[in-house]
Parts: sequence; structure tokens; C-alpha cells
Amino acid sequence: MKRPIPFCPILLFLLFVQSAIGQTTAPNQKEFQLTIKPAKMTIKLDGVMDEAAWNTVTAVTDFKKKFPNDIGDPKKQTEVKFLYDDKFLYFGFKVYDSGTAITRSLKRDVGHDGMDGVGIILDPTNQQTNGFYFVLSTLNVQSEDQLSGSSSDGINYSWDSKWFSMTKEYGNYWIAEIAIPFKSIRYDAENKNWGVNFVRIDAKNFEYSTWTRVPTNFKSYDLGYTGVMYFPTSPPKNSSNTILLPYITGTGSQDTENNQSTNANGTAGFDAKIALNSSLNLDLTVNPDFSQVEVDQQVTNLTRFNIFLPERRNFFLENSDLFSEFGIPPIRPFYSRSIGLDKEGNKIPILFGARLSGNLDPSTRIGVMNMQTGRQGNYSPENFGALTIHRRVLKRSSIKTYFLNRENFISEAEAKKNPLDRYGRNAGMSFEYSNPTGSVSSWATYNQAFKQGINNEDKYIEAGFNLSSQHWNYIAVAGNVGKNYYTDMGFVQRIENYDAIRDTSIRVGFKNIFTQLGYQVMPTKGKLGRVTTEIEEYIVFNPDNSLNEANTQLSIRAENKNTSGFEASVNNTTLNLLYPISFTGETPLPATRYSFNQLELTYRSDFRKSFSFNTGISMGQFYNGTVRSASMGFMLRRQPHLNIGVRSEFNSIQLPGTYGSTNLILIQPRIEYNFNTQLFWTTFIQYNTQSNNFSVNSRFQYRYKPMSDFFLVYTDNYFTDPTFTNKNRAIVFKFSYWFNL
Repeated sequence: MKRPIPFCPILLFLLFVQSAIGQTTAPNQKEFQLTIKPAKMTIKLDGVMDEAAWNTVTAVTDFKKKFPNDIGDPKKQTEVKFLYDDKFLYFGFKVYDSGTAITRSLKRDVGHDGMDGVGIILDPTNQQTNGFYFVLSTLNVQSEDQLSGSSSDGINYSWDSKWFSMTKEYGNYWIAEIAIPFKSIRYDAENKNWGVNFVRIDAKNFEYSTWTRVPTNFKSYDLGYTGVMYFPTSPPKNSSNTILLPYITGTGSQDTENNQSTNANGTAGFDAKIALNSSLNLDLTVNPDFSQVEVDQQVTNLTRFNIFLPERRNFFLENSDLFSEFGIPPIRPFYSRSIGLDKEGNKIPILFGARLSGNLDPSTRIGVMNMQTGRQGNYSPENFGALTIHRRVLKRSSIKTYFLNRENFISEAEAKKNPLDRYGRNAGMSFEYSNPTGSVSSWATYNQAFKQGINNEDKYIEAGFNLSSQHWNYIAVAGNVGKNYYTDMGFVQRIENYDAIRDTSIRVGFKNIFTQLGYQVMPTKGKLGRVTTEIEEYIVFNPDNSLNEANTQLSIRAENKNTSGFEASVNNTTLNLLYPISFTGETPLPATRYSFNQLELTYRSDFRKSFSFNTGISMGQFYNGTVRSASMGFMLRRQPHLNIGVRSEFNSIQLPGTYGSTNLILIQPRIEYNFNTQLFWTTFIQYNTQSNNFSVNSRFQYRYKPMSDFFLVYTDNYFTDPTFTNKNRAIVFKFSYWFNL
């Protein structure tokens, strides 16, 4: 069976030519301009703004409504003042509000959705390609992110930096004073024009507003919609800026599963950040320890392929888009979790590493990384190297190239036995185009793998485009992955096909096509905030162009102005199974043709309330049988200190005859208590019958100084079958201190 391909390279080319001819400057920067004045006196962060320097500044007012629609004025207005000296950027917000502030937590970096707060967007190069987002809640809880103009979501929530703030409530308004050190951001000291925008998050009214106009179909932090902040004199050139973050840990562990006795050990190491100049940073790490990193949130996997899990380790996060944004989410040439973690997420020791990242000039970004791992069980020491260069062209477009190298220090005998393990190399280039407004984007990429003894079917090629307006959105992507496209430092979801009868994996190349058409309306009256209808199709072809799989989904999603929402979707899957597969542990399903349909319904309540919940059901056919699924979650919030949440999922797979049946249960309670903005306790429990694991992770954190922490972490793992038989347990303490040298 063959299907028409809903993708036209000629259309892509015409769109590119048409848009390139009509390029202008960023849409907001002619209208929204401001001049930041030097501060003539010290600014004390106390939430009062009584210093005389603030009186010399005219406030930015007249914020524009951005969400749930961009029509009219926000319900509550916001004012912003700004100053700078040789060390800091200062921002003072006067936020008109009343009533009890909504906040999710007192814990730093919990995110900014669902809370009352303000945000600052900075684009120091004013190139609309990368920048920073600083967010502060009413209760002075900080969150900072890195922004990328080229990523699908455009934001890295896990980036950390040191900055200072204070808030104070005054009845019908509240004040936020913020000081961002120049040392905490990367910028070109010769550039006097920075991109800037300000965001107001009004959770009580479920409303976002911004200083410049940002269409509702774009993120509030989109770098393409910043205004201009002009420095009358050049920003200060940063002098030596070195950050040293040493740590010590102690661990006590017991491995019952492998009959190992109690073990106790300690270790030490450090991270360092060295600013080579104001826009280029060198990160160093020696014997890094990630024991304090939160465990992965497990999911039930009803597919035939591995799941892509996010990176959580801080060392890999700053400027991570330089390395990680090649390809699309299920096909990534670079995937940082391949370094220092095996496929099950177990730790492999990293001995040392170095990473250079930042801007060589306003239009050129570079990333260089080298990591060395040690020996761990069956894993030999490995060296991982990466080089990437991003060059901005036109207005918001870029040319990107990379080279990756993994070298395995195996013996000659091992190399002869498994020659593919000796090394793995990848190189590629992509062109990414976006018009100034971001309404038209397109990309094309070529990727090449290098393996000993392989010189065919070792490429990955992809092209796509995206058209977006206030109401319409269309995406089309087409790719071709050869069976010998190896990514030792990456992730390719579909290429490994497991044969349940022979208990082996077979590599099969594929061609994939993805299209999505969406339409949304945003009523200005009534309870509905927006209604979105989407139809998407994902088609996979075998190398001989025969159909491998086709998935078509139609969905409708309604979001109310009170934050509640409902979604319904119908899904049709047609696939020609290449190899037998088992989901139950019984007789594998035969390799033949299957066609099945499923229906899914979900609902979420008003998340602003102290008690909120979400629920969903799905049912339908599954291969030659049926599947029924139910999910339920709730959150109890006693702000600002206590959050109790539970997520649960039940899946029942019923297959005929000897193919078997199974019930999969996933339960995830989470308890978080915030004593204050420095002291936190979190316990995360996971019961997962699919992975046969019951785990407890309890973490105590004391942030005794900014970016300096003491952690005490307890983990315990059990089998679910036999019930609650212990696998292993450990208790770890970690002490770290942030030195500014």
C-alpha cells in the first residue's frame, strides 16, 4: 500500500523565496524603543523603590494583552522602570493587583505557569536567536531560563544563574526590585542595542500581558517580538569572571538484588565557569556528581520503541541548544544522556569534561565539548567530543554545522569481535529559515554517520516547513533515515526493531512524513478561552517505499477562561508489523498487517484552586485485541508551603488466545513542603508494574546561600513482583558552595 506524500519541496522553495524578498526588521523594534539610564547611586533591593535614582526614570506602561487572546487591554496594568551601573541591570516593577497571590511553590525554578509574577526577556545581541528570561513571583521566588529562537519550544527551563530580587505587597499593588549581574549573562560589550520585553503573568485572571505586542499564537518570550533597549554608553566590559563550585559527597548503599553488602564511600569534585569574555564561557568539571538530580518521571510505554527522556544535569544545560537542536525530537544526532548514563539511566562515572560555548561575534555562536568517562561494569572508558557552529544569516535564519566523535577505549580483541564499538562519528549541516515575524519557517538538514566498515545507508536527511497565523497552523516534515545511520551520541527512536521470537534487535531504515493542520478560535465573550481543532498524520515507509505505519489523529481541545479544559481525540493506526512483538510476555504477535482505532477523552479542572484534578479515559482496538486506559491526577496546594500531588495510570491490554493479557499500573505520589525560600523537602514515590519497580526518592535541600546547597537524598527500590522485595537502597549527602573569584 502506498499513500500520497503531503509534502512539496517546490512549495518550500517558493515560500522561502517569497519571504526572503519581503524581509524587514523585527516587527516591534521600530515602535517599541527605550533608553536605559545609568544609576547615579546605589540601589537597595527592598521592594520599596524609594531611591532618588528611580525618580529620574520614566516608567514603561500600557502593557498589551497577550493571552488568552491579544484583543483589548489586560485587566490589571503593570509599570516598569530600569537602570544600570557597572555591575548590574536594575528593574523595578509596580504590579497593580489585589487579593491573595497565586503561587505554586517557594522553591526556585519551579516554572512560571500558574503563578502571579513578572518576567524580563533579554536579547543582548539583538539577533533574535538566543537570550535570557528572568521570572519572579509575587513571593520573590526566582526562575531563569535560556531562550533560543530556533528551537521548537524556544526555552531551556533548567539553566541556572545568580541574580537578586526582593518583593513587597502594598494592598492594591506589589513592588518587585531586581538586580541582574552583567556577569550572569553573555553579551557583546560593543553592542548598545539589546532586545527586551517585559511579561506580566496574572494567574488569578488567567491572563498574560506584555510590553510589546506579541500575537497570541506565539510564546510570550518569543525573541522575534522584543523591543529595543538602548545604552547611551557601552555596557561595562566584564573583568575576570570565574565561578568555582566545589562539592563533597558521602554515600551509604546496599545492593540486595546482587547480594552486595553495605558500602560506604565519599568523593569530591568541582565545576568551574570561566568567562573568557562577556559573551564566551568555558565550563570545566572534574569528577562531577549528579546524585541530587531528581529522578526521571517514569511513563507507561505502549509503543514498540524507547522513550526520549529529558536532560536534567546542570552541566549539560547552558547553551544546550547549540548541540541538541539538530533533527527533530525522535531523531537527535546529539543526546546528552548518552554521556554518563546507560540506556536504563544508570550512572557511568564521568572523570572530567570541558565545554566552551557562547558568541564569537553577534552573528556566530560556537559550542565545543569534550567528556571522558571511566570504566563501569561492562562499559569501557569512552571519550565524547562535539563541535558545533551556528551562523546567523538574513534576519532570523541560520546555518548550523556539527561534528561528533565517540571513541571507545576497548582492547584489540574486543574491537575485532565488535568492530562497530570502536568509534562512532557524526557530522551534519542544516539551514533554518524564519521570516521576521516567525509566521513562516522552514529547514533542511543533512546528517552523515561514520562507522568502521560501513559506507552505505548511513545518512539522515530531513526537510520541513511551518506556516502560522493567529488562527491557522500548518506543519509538514519529511525525512529519510538509513539503517546504518548510527548515533553513538544521539537518539533515533524507530531504527531498532525488536524481534520477540529471536530475542534480538534488527536495524531497519525508514522514511517518515509528518503533517499537522490546526485551527483555533478565541472567543472574546463567554466562558470559552480558545477552541483548537487539529488533524495530524504520521506515515512511515520501509526502504522499498512500502507502508510501515500510518497514524491519523483528529482532536478538538477547549480551554475555558477559568483554566479548566476538555479534549477529545480519535486515532486510527494502520501498520505492517515487520517482526513479532509481545506486550504481555506471552506468545508474540505475528508479523502481519494490523489496523485499529482508539478514542481518548481528557478533562482538567481549574488549576488556580487549592484543589485541582485531571482525568482521562481511552479505549479501542490494539493490534488484534483491545486496550482500555484510565488516568487520574490531583493536586492539593496549601500555598505557599505544601503541595501534594498524585498521578496514576491504569492500562488493560486484552489480546485473544495465547497472545495473553496484562494490566499495567503506574502510581506516582509526590509531596513537597517548602519551609521557606531556602529550605525544601520533596518525596517522590513511583509504583510501576511495567518496569517491575517501586521506588522512593526523598530529598532534603537547604540553600544556605544563593546557588550554594546542602542535599540529603534517600532512595529505595523494590520489585513489584515479588511484592516489595528490596532491590537496593542508598543515602547520600552533598555539600556545594558557589565561589565568585
